[in-house]
Amino acid sequence: MKKILNRLTQHETLTEKESRNIIIDISEGKLNTSEISSFLTIFMIRNITIEELNGFRKALIELSLKINLNEFDPIDLCGTGGDEKDTFNISTLASFVTAGSGVKVAKHGNYGVSSSCGSSNVLEYLDLKFNNDSDKIRKAVDKANICFLHAPLFHPAMKNVAPVRKELGLKTFFNMLGPMVNPSMPKKQVVGVYNLELARIYNYLYQTTDINYNIIHSIDGYDEISLTKGTKVYSRESEFILESKDFNLKDIDAKNIIGGKDIESSSKIFMDVLNGEASNDQENVVCANASLAIAISKDISILEAFDKAKESIKTKNALKCFNELVNIMK
Repeated sequence: MKKILNRLTQHETLTEKESRNIIIDISEGKLNTSEISSFLTIFMIRNITIEELNGFRKALIELSLKINLNEFDPIDLCGTGGDEKDTFNISTLASFVTAGSGVKVAKHGNYGVSSSCGSSNVLEYLDLKFNNDSDKIRKAVDKANICFLHAPLFHPAMKNVAPVRKELGLKTFFNMLGPMVNPSMPKKQVVGVYNLELARIYNYLYQTTDINYNIIHSIDGYDEISLTKGTKVYSRESEFILESKDFNLKDIDAKNIIGGKDIESSSKIFMDVLNGEASNDQENVVCANASLAIAISKDISILEAFDKAKESIKTKNALKCFNELVNIMK
């Protein structure tokens, strides 16, 4: 490993095979915490290459516990995190709103590393039990239209990395990998990323797959549609800027989508949205993100999908999906 680290400090890059092998070595406990920390830090200092990211991705997929949900043809809404914007849990809420519109969702998530309230933190606080029981997960998708795939249960080989990531408390290339390694391997995805360069890399890699996708990055830095400024969207067919006016809305103030200061207040915002008791800006930003997933899944326009997302909250269908998921996973 010292040879690899020396090469990297000399501004060399890794091949796809070398990148894959390092993740395998980490999973097998062949690297100590200092080596892992040094390795992660290097990729905070310089941009990752397509070959490196693809090698890491292939290793994590190879090592993961798979779950087959193909018969449901679900979609995943997932962000890399790490945008340092401290928003509430928009993509997780958008997942339940999408489910409430009748779309099957396989949501992949984890505890926050660069933030205190990742999707797993909030859902766990709200009494959702995590497990990797395939029967329960399949039942959840069937009955509640949604399942939650808690990343540590499906990527046990990464147990050696988790403590180092937590101690660093910064975004690493594992943030980049999260959306790419959903253990159900869905054929539809909406992926939010924290910078434009990563959006381009994702687009390049996803072009080599059969996934129907939208990769999004807000022009002012969010890893989701923020409605504060326009959002760059990459799809298989094109790339474009999505603006608030496309939802018949006006730009909003960034302070209106700030998250809670702790897990309790973050969870309150979460339930306020599902109960239809959130502010207009909070609800609209969730529905805007859900609309991309609904549009892909139902093959309808963004504006039609936005209306369906609003209806999902108004009818309490999104809330019903959440409650049903909690009940099934007990």
